[in-house]
Amino acid sequence: MIIEGVDLNDADRRLAEMGYVQVYKREFSWLSCISFAVSISGLFASVATTFVYPLEAGGAASAVWCWLISGAGCMCIALSVSELVSAYPTSGGLYFTCKYLAPDNWMAEISWLCGWFNILGQVAGLASTEYGCAQLLLAAVSMNTYFSYVPTNRQTVGVMAAITLLHGVLNSMNTKFLERITRGYVIFHIGVLVSCCITLLVMCDYKHDSSYVWTNVTPDAGWSPAGWSFLFGFLSVSWTMTDYDATAHIAEEIRNPELKAPWSITIALAFTYIGGWLFTIVLTYCTGDISSLLTSPIEQPVAQIFYNVIGRAGGVIFTVFAFIILNFTGMTGMQAGARTFWALARDELMPLSRVWYKIYERTATPVYSVWLIVFCCIGINLIGLGSYTAIAAIFNMTAIALDWSYCIPIICKMITGKLEPGPFNLGRASFWINAWAVLWTTFVSIIFILPTIRPVTAENMNYAAVILVGVIMFAVVWWYISGRHIYIGPRIKAIINVDAGQQLSQEAFEMKPTEQKDVKLFTES
Repeated sequence: MIIEGVDLNDADRRLAEMGYVQVYKREFSWLSCISFAVSISGLFASVATTFVYPLEAGGAASAVWCWLISGAGCMCIALSVSELVSAYPTSGGLYFTCKYLAPDNWMAEISWLCGWFNILGQVAGLASTEYGCAQLLLAAVSMNTYFSYVPTNRQTVGVMAAITLLHGVLNSMNTKFLERITRGYVIFHIGVLVSCCITLLVMCDYKHDSSYVWTNVTPDAGWSPAGWSFLFGFLSVSWTMTDYDATAHIAEEIRNPELKAPWSITIALAFTYIGGWLFTIVLTYCTGDISSLLTSPIEQPVAQIFYNVIGRAGGVIFTVFAFIILNFTGMTGMQAGARTFWALARDELMPLSRVWYKIYERTATPVYSVWLIVFCCIGINLIGLGSYTAIAAIFNMTAIALDWSYCIPIICKMITGKLEPGPFNLGRASFWINAWAVLWTTFVSIIFILPTIRPVTAENMNYAAVILVGVIMFAVVWWYISGRHIYIGPRIKAIINVDAGQQLSQEAFEMKPTEQKDVKLFTES
């Protein structure tokens, strides 16, 4: 395909300079970008579905202090990601930045590993979100029957599959539709969060005192000493404040992505950090007896808090609100995941790359990639029919895989110093923020692979480490069997020529790996 005499806008020109042809329509505005970034964390719903971990780990004090401490570490990761996204805004996200930041001799290998970490994190994160959606919906149904109905694993998996298929249909629409459906989400989310906090504080007549909330440590996870158990409270924060680069994966659908994408990530994560901490404080004041929450028949402590404080009707309403919010997380997560698959297929990192790279003409979106991630998520969650422990281990991989897919290019940037900063950059603070992001990820990764409850049994064992090692081995073995023969890193598919009249032309083409190695982007005057 050759396009002659086309005046490209700045975003399209920058994309072509990085070697890619613009295929999407740039529909996302400031509001929809920020809303998209906020929806990825799903603050209200994510806290609701993960609040059990700090409660088991150390009670009220673990929930409050772990949010404050872990949130600061997560913000360093978010700022580091934003800086790289501003410099290289493509649908490949942080994976693509390895092309410019990694040492030349190791660029292909490092990009390969980073890409597979990102794929694992995207799929595991979306699968856990869809499963959480089903749990919240069935918790609301159970609550409405005064808990006479208790959902089974089969019912949860069935509802999950239906929700995932619905999100697949929505993501098969064009970018304009996705932008419109995302735009008002942030307003709805803030409204639900504020109204829930006010309702709980006003209606709870058995609130704990401040001494209990800020200092009481009651570890119910079985770990000793209590200080070690306390650390598992970081899990809730890291699972809520993750998938930082999701907005980067829609960069080719954003106007002025070098500004909107990084600022949206930063604003959304700052909102999640502060809002999540305040919401957690409100919940800890209203927990009541923690042991009764942990033995709730619906296995959703926050939904049980809604029921205890507000009553059946109010509890159902706010649980349904959490379900709606988590649906937005699933929908936007699927959009980001599909663009990730598409971007990696563009570079021929995936099997059957030519299939997943196809764009459906009627919607100008990667429909094949959308349905690939739909069936991956359903396939993972079908494991829940046999063992929830097995899929929980996959869910546990989300933060580890995603955070290390960010830290790999961050480490490369710190070592090589090859970054050409975009309009969003951290200046002199960059190195120290990057360093803390990597150290923090290393620290919490150790916690993520440990079992959260002791004594350890086959049912509560955390198999995340086994799956992580298995995926790394698969990526390495496949690299030596096939990948190294066909994959050379992010590919060049566009060249810009600038003639004396400053008219831009863009040529899109396919190259063999051996041909690409000697190709340079160029301008002529």
